[in-house]
Amino acid sequence: MKTLRFILAMCVLALFSCKEEKNTNQAQALWTQGEGRYNNYRIPSILVASNGDLLAFCEGREAGDAGNIDLLLKRSTDQGRTWSAEEVVWDDEANTCGNPCPVLDEETGRIWLFMTWNLGEDHESEIIHKTSKMPRLPFSCYSDDNGKTWSTPLKMGEVCRDSTWGWYATGPGFGIQIKNGLFKGRLVIPANHSYDDPEGKIRNGPYGYGAHVLFSDDHGETWERSEAIVPGCNESQVTELADGTLLMNMRSYNNQFARAVSFSEDGGKTWTEIEHDYQLVESKCQASILNFGTYNGESMHLFLNPAVPLGRSHMSLKSSFDNCASWSNDKLIYAGPSAYSCLAQLQDGQVGVLFEAGKESAYEKIVFTSFVPDQLFTAGTLLNEDSFE
Repeated sequence: MKTLRFILAMCVLALFSCKEEKNTNQAQALWTQGEGRYNNYRIPSILVASNGDLLAFCEGREAGDAGNIDLLLKRSTDQGRTWSAEEVVWDDEANTCGNPCPVLDEETGRIWLFMTWNLGEDHESEIIHKTSKMPRLPFSCYSDDNGKTWSTPLKMGEVCRDSTWGWYATGPGFGIQIKNGLFKGRLVIPANHSYDDPEGKIRNGPYGYGAHVLFSDDHGETWERSEAIVPGCNESQVTELADGTLLMNMRSYNNQFARAVSFSEDGGKTWTEIEHDYQLVESKCQASILNFGTYNGESMHLFLNPAVPLGRSHMSLKSSFDNCASWSNDKLIYAGPSAYSCLAQLQDGQVGVLFEAGKESAYEKIVFTSFVPDQLFTAGTLLNEDSFE
Protein backbone atom coordinates (compact mmCIF):
# COMPACT_ATOMS: atom_id res chain seq x y z
CA MET A 1 0.00 0.00 0.00
CA LYS A 2 2.83 2.36 0.93
CA THR A 3 4.52 1.51 -2.36
CA LEU A 4 1.33 2.36 -4.30
CA ARG A 5 0.98 5.68 -2.47
CA PHE A 6 4.60 6.48 -3.19
CA ILE A 7 4.14 5.73 -6.91
CA LEU A 8 1.01 7.90 -7.06
CA ALA A 9 2.81 10.73 -5.29
CA MET A 10 5.69 10.56 -7.76
CA CYS A 11 3.27 10.60 -10.69
CA VAL A 12 1.56 13.73 -9.35
CA LEU A 13 4.94 15.37 -8.75
CA ALA A 14 6.08 14.49 -12.27
CA LEU A 15 2.85 15.87 -13.70
CA PHE A 16 3.35 19.22 -11.99
CA SER A 17 7.02 19.27 -12.94
CA CYS A 18 6.13 18.74 -16.59
CA LYS A 19 3.57 21.52 -16.46
CA GLU A 20 6.06 23.89 -14.86
CA GLU A 21 8.73 23.03 -17.43
CA LYS A 22 6.31 23.65 -20.27
CA ASN A 23 5.65 27.18 -19.01
CA THR A 24 9.34 28.07 -18.60
CA ASN A 25 10.24 30.78 -21.11
CA GLN A 26 13.55 31.42 -22.80
CA ALA A 27 14.60 34.62 -24.53
CA GLN A 28 16.64 34.15 -27.67
CA ALA A 29 19.23 36.83 -28.35
CA LEU A 30 18.73 37.72 -32.01
CA TRP A 31 21.43 40.39 -31.90
CA THR A 32 24.20 40.88 -29.32
CA GLN A 33 26.37 43.95 -28.83
CA GLY A 34 29.88 43.43 -30.24
CA GLU A 35 28.97 40.29 -32.18
CA GLY A 36 28.50 40.10 -35.94
CA ARG A 37 29.15 42.81 -38.52
CA TYR A 38 28.12 45.71 -36.28
CA ASN A 39 29.18 47.05 -32.91
CA ASN A 40 25.67 47.85 -31.67
CA TYR A 41 22.09 46.82 -32.39
CA ARG A 42 19.07 48.92 -31.45
CA ILE A 43 15.46 49.88 -32.26
CA PRO A 44 13.60 46.54 -32.52
CA SER A 45 10.49 46.04 -34.63
CA ILE A 46 8.57 42.86 -35.41
CA LEU A 47 5.82 42.00 -37.90
CA VAL A 48 3.91 38.85 -38.79
CA ALA A 49 3.76 38.34 -42.57
CA SER A 50 0.66 36.99 -44.29
CA ASN A 51 2.18 33.48 -44.41
CA GLY A 52 2.85 33.54 -40.66
CA ASP A 53 6.59 34.22 -40.88
CA LEU A 54 8.00 36.54 -38.20
CA LEU A 55 10.11 39.42 -39.46
CA ALA A 56 12.37 41.01 -36.83
CA PHE A 57 13.97 44.34 -37.76
CA CYS A 58 16.61 46.46 -36.05
CA GLU A 59 19.35 49.00 -36.69
CA GLY A 60 22.95 47.80 -37.08
CA ARG A 61 25.11 50.61 -35.75
CA GLU A 62 28.78 51.43 -35.55
CA ALA A 63 28.23 53.81 -32.65
CA GLY A 64 25.19 55.70 -31.32
CA ASP A 65 22.15 57.40 -32.87
CA ALA A 66 24.14 58.95 -35.74
CA GLY A 67 26.68 57.77 -38.29
CA ASN A 68 26.73 54.60 -40.35
CA ILE A 69 23.47 52.78 -39.53
CA ASP A 70 21.95 49.97 -41.64
CA LEU A 71 18.49 48.42 -41.43
CA LEU A 72 18.61 44.69 -40.67
CA LEU A 73 16.18 41.76 -40.78
CA LYS A 74 15.95 38.22 -39.41
CA ARG A 75 13.16 35.76 -40.21
CA SER A 76 11.50 32.93 -38.34
CA THR A 77 9.33 30.36 -40.13
CA ASP A 78 8.44 28.42 -36.96
CA GLN A 79 6.80 30.99 -34.68
CA GLY A 80 10.06 32.26 -33.24
CA ARG A 81 11.73 28.99 -32.27
CA THR A 82 14.57 29.44 -34.77
CA TRP A 83 15.78 32.42 -36.80
CA SER A 84 17.53 32.97 -40.10
CA ALA A 85 20.87 34.63 -40.67
CA GLU A 86 20.90 38.40 -40.73
CA GLU A 87 19.91 40.23 -43.91
CA VAL A 88 20.51 43.88 -44.80
CA VAL A 89 17.33 45.60 -45.98
CA TRP A 90 18.89 49.03 -46.53
CA ASP A 91 22.52 50.18 -46.51
CA ASP A 92 23.35 53.64 -47.85
CA GLU A 93 27.11 53.70 -47.36
CA ALA A 94 28.04 55.81 -44.29
CA ASN A 95 24.58 57.34 -43.86
CA THR A 96 21.82 56.62 -41.32
CA CYS A 97 19.02 54.24 -42.40
CA GLY A 98 16.76 53.34 -39.50
CA ASN A 99 13.57 53.65 -37.45
CA PRO A 100 11.77 50.62 -38.94
CA CYS A 101 7.98 50.84 -38.93
CA PRO A 102 6.33 48.10 -41.05
CA VAL A 103 2.65 47.44 -41.71
CA LEU A 104 0.93 44.48 -43.38
CA ASP A 105 -1.85 45.15 -45.86
CA GLU A 106 -4.00 42.12 -45.05
CA GLU A 107 -6.06 42.62 -48.21
CA THR A 108 -3.11 42.41 -50.62
CA GLY A 109 -0.42 40.68 -48.55
CA ARG A 110 2.00 43.51 -49.29
CA ILE A 111 4.26 44.68 -46.46
CA TRP A 112 5.05 48.37 -46.40
CA LEU A 113 8.20 49.33 -44.51
CA PHE A 114 8.62 52.96 -43.50
CA MET A 115 12.06 54.18 -42.44
CA THR A 116 14.05 57.38 -42.01
CA TRP A 117 17.30 58.57 -43.58
CA ASN A 118 19.80 61.27 -42.77
CA LEU A 119 23.36 62.13 -43.70
CA GLY A 120 25.65 60.10 -41.47
CA GLU A 121 27.65 63.11 -40.31
CA ASP A 122 24.54 65.03 -39.20
CA HIS A 123 23.42 64.65 -35.56
CA GLU A 124 19.96 64.99 -34.03
CA SER A 125 20.66 68.35 -32.38
CA GLU A 126 21.90 69.78 -35.68
CA ILE A 127 18.86 68.45 -37.52
CA ILE A 128 16.49 69.90 -34.90
CA HIS A 129 18.28 73.28 -34.99
CA LYS A 130 18.33 73.10 -38.81
CA THR A 131 22.07 73.54 -38.97
CA SER A 132 22.61 70.08 -40.51
CA LYS A 133 23.88 69.71 -44.05
CA MET A 134 20.70 67.84 -45.03
CA PRO A 135 17.27 67.24 -43.45
CA ARG A 136 16.15 63.90 -42.03
CA LEU A 137 13.67 62.31 -44.43
CA PRO A 138 11.08 59.51 -44.43
CA PHE A 139 11.45 56.69 -46.95
CA SER A 140 9.33 53.65 -47.77
CA CYS A 141 9.75 50.34 -49.54
CA TYR A 142 7.56 47.26 -49.90
CA SER A 143 7.68 43.49 -50.21
CA ASP A 144 5.23 41.24 -52.06
CA ASP A 145 6.90 37.97 -51.00
CA ASN A 146 6.58 38.11 -47.20
CA GLY A 147 9.78 40.08 -46.73
CA LYS A 148 12.14 37.96 -48.83
CA THR A 149 12.85 40.80 -51.26
CA TRP A 150 12.23 44.55 -51.02
CA SER A 151 11.68 47.35 -53.49
CA THR A 152 14.18 50.22 -53.73
CA PRO A 153 13.50 52.70 -50.89
CA LEU A 154 11.54 55.71 -52.12
CA LYS A 155 11.87 59.20 -50.64
CA MET A 156 8.56 60.35 -49.12
CA GLY A 157 9.61 63.80 -47.88
CA GLU A 158 7.42 65.88 -50.18
CA VAL A 159 4.25 64.10 -49.00
CA CYS A 160 4.96 63.00 -45.46
CA ARG A 161 7.11 65.74 -43.97
CA ASP A 162 6.35 69.41 -43.34
CA SER A 163 9.24 71.45 -44.71
CA THR A 164 9.35 73.56 -41.53
CA TRP A 165 10.07 70.54 -39.33
CA GLY A 166 13.55 69.58 -38.23
CA TRP A 167 13.78 66.06 -36.80
CA TYR A 168 11.68 63.28 -38.32
CA ALA A 169 11.12 59.67 -37.24
CA THR A 170 8.76 56.87 -38.20
CA GLY A 171 7.48 54.82 -35.25
CA PRO A 172 9.56 53.06 -34.24
CA GLY A 173 7.46 49.92 -33.95
CA PHE A 174 4.71 49.04 -36.43
CA GLY A 175 1.73 50.48 -38.26
CA ILE A 176 -1.84 49.17 -38.39
CA GLN A 177 -4.63 48.58 -40.89
CA ILE A 178 -8.04 49.75 -39.68
CA LYS A 179 -10.44 46.82 -39.37
CA ASN A 180 -13.79 48.46 -38.61
CA GLY A 181 -15.99 51.37 -39.55
CA LEU A 182 -15.92 53.98 -42.28
CA PHE A 183 -12.13 53.83 -42.72
CA LYS A 184 -11.81 50.05 -42.85
CA GLY A 185 -8.74 49.03 -44.85
CA ARG A 186 -6.83 52.27 -44.26
CA LEU A 187 -3.12 51.83 -43.58
CA VAL A 188 -1.80 53.99 -40.74
CA ILE A 189 1.86 54.66 -39.93
CA PRO A 190 2.69 56.47 -36.66
CA ALA A 191 5.49 59.05 -36.90
CA ASN A 192 6.92 62.06 -35.07
CA HIS A 193 8.89 65.23 -35.66
CA SER A 194 10.37 68.40 -34.15
CA TYR A 195 8.87 71.80 -34.87
CA ASP A 196 9.51 75.49 -34.17
CA ASP A 197 8.02 76.50 -30.81
CA PRO A 198 8.83 79.80 -29.06
CA GLU A 199 7.99 78.14 -25.74
CA GLY A 200 9.75 74.88 -26.54
CA LYS A 201 12.75 73.66 -24.58
CA ILE A 202 13.76 70.65 -26.68
CA ARG A 203 17.55 70.70 -27.18
CA ASN A 204 17.65 74.14 -25.52
CA GLY A 205 14.78 75.39 -27.69
CA PRO A 206 12.95 77.07 -29.25
CA TYR A 207 11.72 73.69 -30.50
CA GLY A 208 9.12 71.14 -29.51
CA TYR A 209 8.36 67.50 -30.30
CA GLY A 210 5.11 66.40 -31.92
CA ALA A 211 3.54 63.27 -33.38
CA HIS A 212 1.40 62.54 -36.43
CA VAL A 213 0.37 59.66 -38.69
CA LEU A 214 0.70 58.87 -42.36
CA PHE A 215 -2.29 57.11 -43.93
CA SER A 216 -3.31 55.53 -47.21
CA ASP A 217 -6.70 54.48 -48.56
CA ASP A 218 -5.39 52.92 -51.78
CA HIS A 219 -3.12 50.17 -50.46
CA GLY A 220 -0.08 52.43 -50.27
CA GLU A 221 -0.18 53.95 -53.75
CA THR A 222 -0.60 57.41 -52.22
CA TRP A 223 -0.15 58.70 -48.67
CA GLU A 224 -1.47 61.65 -46.67
CA ARG A 225 -0.27 63.28 -43.47
CA SER A 226 -2.46 64.00 -40.46
CA GLU A 227 -2.47 67.10 -38.34
CA ALA A 228 0.20 67.27 -35.67
CA ILE A 229 -0.30 66.17 -32.07
CA VAL A 230 1.46 68.60 -29.73
CA PRO A 231 3.09 69.51 -27.41
CA GLY A 232 5.93 67.41 -26.04
CA CYS A 233 5.35 63.95 -27.52
CA ASN A 234 7.14 61.67 -29.95
CA GLU A 235 8.01 57.98 -30.57
CA SER A 236 4.38 57.12 -31.14
CA GLN A 237 2.39 53.92 -31.62
CA VAL A 238 -1.24 53.69 -32.73
CA THR A 239 -4.00 51.17 -32.02
CA GLU A 240 -7.64 50.77 -33.04
CA LEU A 241 -10.37 50.60 -30.41
CA ALA A 242 -13.52 48.51 -30.77
CA ASP A 243 -15.61 51.31 -32.32
CA GLY A 244 -12.95 52.25 -34.88
CA THR A 245 -11.54 55.15 -32.87
CA LEU A 246 -7.76 55.38 -33.10
CA LEU A 247 -5.65 55.83 -29.99
CA MET A 248 -2.16 57.29 -30.31
CA ASN A 249 0.16 56.32 -27.43
CA MET A 250 3.30 58.52 -27.19
CA ARG A 251 6.51 59.16 -25.33
CA SER A 252 5.96 62.33 -23.32
CA TYR A 253 8.26 65.27 -22.60
CA ASN A 254 5.71 67.02 -20.39
CA ASN A 255 7.24 65.97 -17.04
CA GLN A 256 4.26 63.78 -16.17
CA PHE A 257 6.19 60.47 -15.89
CA ALA A 258 3.37 58.86 -17.89
CA ARG A 259 2.46 58.12 -21.50
CA ALA A 260 0.71 60.79 -23.53
CA VAL A 261 -2.42 59.74 -25.44
CA SER A 262 -4.65 61.27 -28.12
CA PHE A 263 -7.73 60.05 -30.00
CA SER A 264 -9.00 60.27 -33.57
CA GLU A 265 -12.53 59.57 -34.80
CA ASP A 266 -11.77 60.25 -38.47
CA GLY A 267 -9.24 57.53 -39.16
CA GLY A 268 -6.22 59.49 -37.96
CA LYS A 269 -6.71 62.74 -39.89
CA THR A 270 -7.38 64.89 -36.81
CA TRP A 271 -6.58 64.29 -33.15
CA THR A 272 -7.80 65.40 -29.74
CA GLU A 273 -5.67 67.42 -27.34
CA ILE A 274 -3.16 65.24 -25.55
CA GLU A 275 -3.80 63.87 -22.09
CA HIS A 276 -1.74 61.56 -19.93
CA ASP A 277 -2.54 58.01 -18.87
CA TYR A 278 -1.08 57.84 -15.38
CA GLN A 279 -1.57 54.09 -15.27
CA LEU A 280 1.21 53.83 -17.85
CA VAL A 281 4.31 54.98 -16.01
CA GLU A 282 7.30 55.90 -18.17
CA SER A 283 10.68 57.59 -18.07
CA LYS A 284 10.90 59.05 -21.58
CA CYS A 285 11.25 55.83 -23.54
CA GLN A 286 9.64 54.16 -26.53
CA ALA A 287 6.81 51.66 -25.89
CA SER A 288 4.55 49.24 -27.76
CA ILE A 289 0.76 48.83 -27.82
CA LEU A 290 -1.14 46.00 -29.55
CA ASN A 291 -4.79 45.25 -30.29
CA PHE A 292 -4.73 41.52 -29.55
CA GLY A 293 -8.34 41.00 -30.61
CA THR A 294 -10.76 38.79 -28.68
CA TYR A 295 -9.61 36.76 -25.69
CA ASN A 296 -12.16 34.65 -23.77
CA GLY A 297 -14.92 36.68 -25.37
CA GLU A 298 -13.46 40.07 -24.47
CA SER A 299 -11.59 42.64 -26.55
CA MET A 300 -8.00 42.79 -25.38
CA HIS A 301 -5.18 45.33 -25.75
CA LEU A 302 -1.62 44.91 -24.54
CA PHE A 303 0.90 47.60 -23.55
CA LEU A 304 4.63 47.04 -23.08
CA ASN A 305 7.35 49.34 -21.74
CA PRO A 306 10.04 49.72 -19.07
CA ALA A 307 7.54 50.72 -16.39
CA VAL A 308 9.65 52.94 -14.14
CA PRO A 309 9.59 56.75 -13.69
CA LEU A 310 13.39 57.04 -13.92
CA GLY A 311 15.89 54.96 -15.86
CA ARG A 312 15.12 52.05 -18.16
CA SER A 313 14.37 48.72 -16.53
CA HIS A 314 11.49 46.46 -15.45
CA MET A 315 10.02 45.62 -18.85
CA SER A 316 6.34 45.09 -18.03
CA LEU A 317 3.25 44.01 -19.93
CA LYS A 318 -0.21 45.34 -19.02
CA SER A 319 -3.61 44.26 -20.32
CA SER A 320 -6.79 46.18 -20.99
CA PHE A 321 -10.24 44.68 -21.47
CA ASP A 322 -12.08 48.02 -21.83
CA ASN A 323 -10.54 49.72 -24.86
CA CYS A 324 -7.49 51.05 -23.01
CA ALA A 325 -9.57 52.92 -20.42
CA SER A 326 -8.02 50.88 -17.59
CA TRP A 327 -5.04 48.56 -17.35
CA SER A 328 -4.64 45.44 -15.22
CA ASN A 329 -2.71 42.19 -14.95
CA ASP A 330 0.58 44.07 -14.81
CA LYS A 331 3.11 41.38 -15.68
CA LEU A 332 6.82 41.86 -15.06
CA ILE A 333 8.57 40.29 -18.02
CA TYR A 334 12.15 41.21 -17.16
CA ALA A 335 13.37 43.15 -14.10
CA GLY A 336 16.81 44.04 -15.46
CA PRO A 337 17.91 46.88 -17.72
CA SER A 338 15.55 47.11 -20.71
CA ALA A 339 14.44 49.79 -23.16
CA TYR A 340 12.75 49.78 -26.60
CA SER A 341 10.28 47.02 -27.49
CA CYS A 342 7.73 45.73 -29.97
CA LEU A 343 4.71 43.41 -29.63
CA ALA A 344 3.18 40.99 -32.15
CA GLN A 345 0.34 38.49 -32.21
CA LEU A 346 1.75 35.28 -33.67
CA GLN A 347 -0.19 33.05 -36.02
CA ASP A 348 -0.45 30.37 -33.33
CA GLY A 349 -2.10 32.87 -30.95
CA GLN A 350 0.91 33.56 -28.76
CA VAL A 351 2.11 37.04 -27.82
CA GLY A 352 5.53 37.76 -29.31
CA VAL A 353 7.85 40.21 -27.58
CA LEU A 354 11.01 41.71 -29.12
CA PHE A 355 12.92 44.03 -26.80
CA GLU A 356 16.26 45.52 -25.82
CA ALA A 357 17.74 44.13 -22.61
CA GLY A 358 20.89 43.11 -20.80
CA LYS A 359 22.50 42.48 -17.44
CA GLU A 360 24.55 45.67 -17.09
CA SER A 361 23.02 47.78 -19.85
CA ALA A 362 19.66 47.84 -21.62
CA TYR A 363 21.41 47.79 -25.00
CA GLU A 364 23.46 44.59 -24.76
CA LYS A 365 20.99 42.43 -26.68
CA ILE A 366 17.82 42.43 -28.72
CA VAL A 367 15.91 39.39 -27.53
CA PHE A 368 12.75 37.59 -28.58
CA THR A 369 10.36 35.58 -26.47
CA SER A 370 6.69 34.61 -26.63
CA PHE A 371 3.91 33.69 -24.24
CA VAL A 372 0.61 31.89 -24.49
CA PRO A 373 -2.12 34.36 -23.43
CA ASP A 374 -3.03 32.34 -20.32
CA GLN A 375 0.53 32.71 -19.10
CA LEU A 376 0.16 36.48 -18.86
CA PHE A 377 -2.30 36.07 -15.99
CA THR A 378 -0.27 33.84 -13.69
CA ALA A 379 1.85 35.00 -10.76
CA GLY A 380 5.60 35.53 -10.94
CA THR A 381 8.25 37.04 -13.18
CA LEU A 382 8.32 35.64 -16.69
CA LEU A 383 12.03 36.09 -17.43
CA ASN A 384 15.23 36.48 -15.45
CA GLU A 385 18.93 36.85 -16.28
CA ASP A 386 19.35 33.12 -16.82
CA SER A 387 16.63 33.10 -19.46
CA PHE A 388 18.95 34.61 -22.10
CA GLU A 389 20.52 31.95 -24.27
